Amino acid sequence: MNFIESLNGKNCLVIGAGVTGRASHEALIKFGAQSKLFDERVDNTIDVVNKIPEHIELAIVSPGWRTDHPIIKKLKESGVELLSEIDFAWLVKQILAPNQRWVALTGTNGKTTTINMVESIFNAAKINGIACGNVGETVIAAVCAKDPFDYLAIELSSFQLQWSNLPEYTAAAVLNIAEDHIDWHGSFEAYAQAKLKLLKQSQKTILNRSDPELVRRTSSGSIVWFSLDTPNAGELGVVENLLIDRAFSPSISEAIEISELVDITPTVPHNILNALAASALALSIGIEYEDIKLGLKNFSPDHHRMELVASKNEINWVDDSKATNPHAAAASLLSNFKVIWIAGGLAKGASMNELVKKCAARLKAVILIGQDRELIAQAIALHAPSIEIVRVDQTSDAKSLMNDVVRTAIGIAQPGDTVLLAPACASMDQFDSYVQRGQFFAQAVKAQV
Repeated sequence: MNFIESLNGKNCLVIGAGVTGRASHEALIKFGAQSKLFDERVDNTIDVVNKIPEHIELAIVSPGWRTDHPIIKKLKESGVELLSEIDFAWLVKQILAPNQRWVALTGTNGKTTTINMVESIFNAAKINGIACGNVGETVIAAVCAKDPFDYLAIELSSFQLQWSNLPEYTAAAVLNIAEDHIDWHGSFEAYAQAKLKLLKQSQKTILNRSDPELVRRTSSGSIVWFSLDTPNAGELGVVENLLIDRAFSPSISEAIEISELVDITPTVPHNILNALAASALALSIGIEYEDIKLGLKNFSPDHHRMELVASKNEINWVDDSKATNPHAAAASLLSNFKVIWIAGGLAKGASMNELVKKCAARLKAVILIGQDRELIAQAIALHAPSIEIVRVDQTSDAKSLMNDVVRTAIGIAQPGDTVLLAPACASMDQFDSYVQRGQFFAQAVKAQV
């Protein structure tokens, strides 16, 4: 009896009634399981229980549930088999699409942009593949597609990696490791180790040599490194205005052009690194150079990622609401000069000191919002005490708050300045999501500038 056949009639529980949980629940029902959705917050629109039923044999855990959560502990003590959605999808894939190949990507920042670059390359190469995981489709939904995909390019968060043990990836890339989700993992070390778990599950490892944490935590071995430097044999890098491969070329002495820098939008350092990582993943499964070049050229980033909202009176207004941690905000700040920085929100346990120290020379003024804004204020007082700080309080709804923020920025900005929303924090203290935060910023700019 194979894994899918074993699910028929089995009492199953899905922990978490979000997008991933619902997809897992639907798959279990499809395979004949007796499945129930569990969540501590009961959603009246779907059939969700908030107490663990008796006689559960298998539980599928959605990402975001801590391994030491009382519910998880209770299930373990009861002897219930626990699987992550990723591991569940892998077991199903072995039956439904045994020849399907998976490539994976993680990192603190740039994951979604990079994995969508891979999908753009798939499209250019006319390959039957999809980006999924922490972006777009869930992995289990992609595996259960009516017409099976040949390739999955999977974006993986630290939460997904913490729970995942079974998949074997053709290749896996790590973009960077910096402080994020410390409140969930308990320490930076635990967070870093969750990310690096991916390396043990892949046939080929692709790492960013520009990232000090990756260099410090990994040995040279058979790693394919990428960076903005001239590549050595076995690496990808940049020579003048070209992205160059010396890792997958027929001869390691041969340097082959992948694309030109002008093919990458926006052409900023961290996004060039994203493109190198996407290229390496594509090359690992045999995609041709001309298809990679076309895929990178065709790609445009999502909204709220260094998106130019307006440019008027020689002042640029940029929405990088997706910069939800210090590492992402630093990349944004260092891509601009004379910045009026809009920042603050939920820091998720991260320190702001390195961010401010690294970017102080780019700052003209800082507008602070949100629950943990004083962490940023303290870092500025310590490392850049001459920088003007303006705090904007929320007096009514979130939309009005952003109107007040933009009005404040208008009063400070002069020709040559960039007003940059790159909060270095999550948004849920004042907004529904980073998307809503960015939308309200863009609306306020367009209404007032």
